[in-house]
Amino acid sequence: MSAPVRILGIDPGLRRTGWGVVTATGTRLAYVDCGVVTSDGELPLALRLRELYEGVTRIVEAFRPDEVSVEETFVNKDAQATLKLGHARAVALLVPALAGVPVFEYSANLIKKTVAGSGHAEKSQIQAMVKFLLPKAEFRLADAADALAIAITHNSHRGAHALKRSHLPAGATGKAAERIAAALARQA
Repeated sequence: MSAPVRILGIDPGLRRTGWGVVTATGTRLAYVDCGVVTSDGELPLALRLRELYEGVTRIVEAFRPDEVSVEETFVNKDAQATLKLGHARAVALLVPALAGVPVFEYSANLIKKTVAGSGHAEKSQIQAMVKFLLPKAEFRLADAADALAIAITHNSHRGAHALKRSHLPAGATGKAAERIAAALARQA
């Protein structure tokens, strides 16, 4: 049996950043905890980002994940909203990277397809499948359920990441090998 791996899923947002932690032993998942980090919409952007940074830092320090998965930015027609989401996503990527934790990114469609079987699943379908896959999960907000779905997706794709790492050029070590491995992980 493989060793348990603690996975933190993050659903970035400037108003609410959802987070969810699961422990994976092979394909078996166990719910650990989930919640939301919020920022005060009345504050300037820099201070809102600081609130998110401090909140995500507390989560990483408290749960000590082995791996982190983050949803990729969904580009919409409102460029300003997309840019603000990008700022929140940067915080979600930066905090675990500074802690030395590997970070993986997944598109919204891949998350929906992995968890619910359809890349265009509705939020209610995602929440129902998260509850089915993690019966002990207790989430009050969709952001926390989405974060758990991101963690579930990462567990489903961990084998592909390991396979790509095993196909690095022979003798590849150091910074170059790390860059190649990171580039391969982004392509998943």
